[in-house]
Amino acid sequence: MLLELAPDLHFKHYTIAEAQLPGEVLVALGDLSKDTEICADLDHNVVNGEHTDERIVRALTDSHWYDLPQWMAGGMR
Repeated sequence: MLLELAPDLHFKHYTIAEAQLPGEVLVALGDLSKDTEICADLDHNVVNGEHTDERIVRALTDSHWYDLPQWMAGGMR
């Protein structure tokens, strides 16, 4: 279904540590385990909120990241 909604995006699962998220996001996540997984397209800074903890989605979208609905609504595709 993601391929139909956003064919230009390539989502994969990463741990917080693997994704090398921005410092402000890591600070906002506090003591959340760095082994927690996110589903994201790292090249386009888009997170799939359906497969990612809401605390991570909130921290990412408070930075320069988009969640999938924002990305699609903004005409980014």
